[in-house]
Amino acid sequence: MGKSLIEFGKSIIIAIIVAVIIIMFVFETVSVDGTSMYSTLQNNDRLIIEKISYRFGFPKRGDIIVFKCPSDTTKKFIKRVIAVEGDKVKIVNDKVYVNGVKLNENYAYYMNQQVTDDPRVHDYALRTVPKDSVFVLGDNRYNSLDSRFEDEVGFVNKKLIIGREALRIYPFNKIGKVR
Repeated sequence: MGKSLIEFGKSIIIAIIVAVIIIMFVFETVSVDGTSMYSTLQNNDRLIIEKISYRFGFPKRGDIIVFKCPSDTTKKFIKRVIAVEGDKVKIVNDKVYVNGVKLNENYAYYMNQQVTDDPRVHDYALRTVPKDSVFVLGDNRYNSLDSRFEDEVGFVNKKLIIGREALRIYPFNKIGKVR
C-alpha cells in the first residue's frame, strides 16, 4: 500500500510540473477586455494563445496576437497583425495599404466615423515596419489603441509578443479558431 501511494504522489508531482511547463512556455489563456477587436472578438471572450511558434518564426499578416504594450509592459493587448518587418504601410481615409496594395479587410469594423476627430484614427502616413517588428490594428478601427498611436503603441517589437491566438474557448457556442 505504501509503495503505490508513493508512486501515485510521484505521478501527481510530475503532472503538476508538466502543467506548469506547458502554461509557462507553450499555452496561456487570456480574457478579452474591451471592444477593440469587435466584431471578431467580444468583451470577455476567452482565448488560448500559443507561445512557441514565434520563438522560431515570425508573425504573419492576419495573425491575432497578444503582446505587452510598448509604453506600459504591465498591460497586454490583443490585435491583428497588418504588416510585418520591411512592409510599407499607410492608411488613407480609413483604407489600409500594405506595400501599395489596398487590403480587403472583411474583419474590420467601422461604426460611426464621427466617434473621434483624432486624425490618427483615419490616416497614417507611409512608414516602413522596422526589423523584428509588426504593425497591428484592432478590428474595431474607431475604438482601438494600436500602432497608429506611436506614443502609446507604435510598432510592436517581436520581443514583446507573447503569442498568437490558437483557439477561442468561451463563449461555448463559439469554440474554435477565430477568423
